[in-house]
Amino acid sequence: MTEDWTKWESQIINGVFPLRRFLGKSNHSVVFLTEAQDFANAAIKLMPADPVQTEAQLSHWRTAATFSHPHLIRLLQEGRCQLGGYQFLFVVMEYAEQTLAQILPHRALTPNEVREMLLPTLDALAFLHRKNLVHGQLKPPNFLVVNDQLKLASDTIRPAGESTTGIAKTSLSDPPEAKNGTNSAAGDIWGLGITITEALTQCPPAWPDDRSETVSLPATLPPEFADTVRRCLSRNPADRPTITDLEAQFKRVPQPSVVSVPQPLVREAAGRTTPTQKSPKRPLFVPAVAVVLMVLVAVWAIVRIFQSHPNAQQPASSAAQTSSQQAASPAAPSQNPKTSMPTRPAVSALSSSARSAESEPALSHPASPASDQPARALADVPTSVLRQEIPDVPRSARESIHGHIKVTVLVTVDRSGKVVDETLEDPGSSKYFTRLATEAARKWRFAPADNQDSRKWLLQFEFTHDGATGRAATPRT
Repeated sequence: MTEDWTKWESQIINGVFPLRRFLGKSNHSVVFLTEAQDFANAAIKLMPADPVQTEAQLSHWRTAATFSHPHLIRLLQEGRCQLGGYQFLFVVMEYAEQTLAQILPHRALTPNEVREMLLPTLDALAFLHRKNLVHGQLKPPNFLVVNDQLKLASDTIRPAGESTTGIAKTSLSDPPEAKNGTNSAAGDIWGLGITITEALTQCPPAWPDDRSETVSLPATLPPEFADTVRRCLSRNPADRPTITDLEAQFKRVPQPSVVSVPQPLVREAAGRTTPTQKSPKRPLFVPAVAVVLMVLVAVWAIVRIFQSHPNAQQPASSAAQTSSQQAASPAAPSQNPKTSMPTRPAVSALSSSARSAESEPALSHPASPASDQPARALADVPTSVLRQEIPDVPRSARESIHGHIKVTVLVTVDRSGKVVDETLEDPGSSKYFTRLATEAARKWRFAPADNQDSRKWLLQFEFTHDGATGRAATPRT
């Protein structure tokens, strides 16, 4: 898998799925952006066809494609193909805007975000384990955000107990028993323990050697998670908690405290008491009548004051008129242009994720654009700009930003004002935000110029915790 895969962009798999853009690769697969029926953006994963594993892998994907669970990535189609003279298997799936692996290089999740992330994760794993299936690859790249909803990758799902012999196991997320070809639900618990540790500390746990029973946890791991992680990372699968155990732990709702109020004793005569008596219930409308009377008295007093001081009415009237005029004036239109990416505002970095868990997680409910996605309008827009496209950044991605991320794209504009080419002048520090800026740049439109075959513009995008901005400038000569 050392091929330069970008050269395969624009190829079409089986005449149906165009390889629009190279997204990434692992030591056994490669992923491109594509499109599928009803999905303007989808992902297609390609992996070399192994004659021994081909039928089993296609069968696993077909099974996973039948699932409809809010926290599992939808698989759309699978099959065989040929690319560059090599035989591959492919699976087309939902496109995810972000993964946990993209967030962790920038910051660790908070304990609350991890708790929120765990709710949809445990829900998806419980669904699989009830069907005697396992996820098999619980690690940060497989915790995905789709429309601000946390989902687990589905292309790794396989039956519990199926031998893993012959499948490369090089990840720390694989449990110790995987070396013997053992595949069970307890293995998912191991992977979950590794992921929790990395999510909270940006560092994996460690062991002095392969046989050591004592795991060394990062010093920054919050104490309230330490015991859970140690149990998840027990080398004996039977000692690890089950999904049911973890759900009981993280879904526990504190019970409201009940205050016992002693009942007063009713006196019949001096020195004698009778058992507590319940006082007769008073009609509910009595307190309401008292409130109404108090309001009427207050209004009457105010009227008397204004009658005795007529000059005091004018300022109040003017203020009321001013407020009325302000309320009647239309609010300035706000701009919230969308990119072509299927994103919605939302889940706090995967907590976002998890807000799906509030529904969720699946990562959650979208917030209103005005309050949640303050993608601001173009600053100092030149009159030559007819349309500006500001990237619509999911909350989960915005909350991973510390400071500012700036991306500058040099675009070439034809005589009609359409962007016909783009080049990165300053790619910034994040491939994810660079991609958003580049896709937005392609959608800008400029005023026609009949006397110029082409022009150059610098589009400067800035991403912060609060949203995205963009401005156009002419390049210096």
